[in-house]
Amino acid sequence: MARFLYPNIRKYLASQIRMSSDQLGELGKGAGKGGGGGGSVREAGGAFGKKQAAEEEMYFRRKEQEQLAALRKHHQDEIEHHKKEIERLQHEIGRHQGKIKKLKHDD
Repeated sequence: MARFLYPNIRKYLASQIRMSSDQLGELGKGAGKGGGGGGSVREAGGAFGKKQAAEEEMYFRRKEQEQLAALRKHHQDEIEHHKKEIERLQHEIGRHQGKIKKLKHDD
């Protein structure tokens, strides 16, 4: 199921990035089309505006990677929990089957 989910997330994120970059105009080139300039350095444009835009992109890319890593860890923890639960329940099944055998021998 996770194999089907991840491509959809990637498509969604890519579309969101495209939409937001369309509103911004070209990053680091001054105030964008969306009405918000993003701060005085970005509004001024030039090398500093491009540098700040690149740093912001790297920051958000790192944040996204951290979130994906946390999500992966969460799913791995869930898998381990369910495996342990399966083992516990299999042990319980064996215990009950032993009781049934004992009852059959008592007959």
